[in-house]
Amino acid sequence: MEKGGDVLGVFKRLAKGIGAVGDSVKAECGKDFCLDEKYGYVHSCPTNLGTGMRASVHIDLPGWTKEGVDKLKARCEELALQPRGTRGESGGQTGHTYDISNKHRLGYSEVQLVQTMIDGVNKLYEEDLALQKKHGM
Repeated sequence: MEKGGDVLGVFKRLAKGIGAVGDSVKAECGKDFCLDEKYGYVHSCPTNLGTGMRASVHIDLPGWTKEGVDKLKARCEELALQPRGTRGESGGQTGHTYDISNKHRLGYSEVQLVQTMIDGVNKLYEEDLALQKKHGM
């Protein structure tokens, strides 16, 4: 996790780390990660088939919180995003800070997934400013 908005920098470090781990595995046992050209990386957990990439940011959305969490969840669905509390998937929501990530994992490249998250979060932020005005915040 990194404070700030340098998603590209974080993504580049992730890709470099994955490459280093892959190189180490190859040197140790002579095998590559299991990769299918159509479905992506094969994991032990079928919900992570594909890239398995979950790109997320923490963002304050006080306008959306005032509008209602159910409305935020519905809007995220339209934007192919998934909102969570900052304490993880089952940690619940506190305050107005959310962990927003791409919803899909299968059938998209890592770049597409990160871009979906970036575009969606930017849209939610714009909408949040309007909702803050609507609610006199």
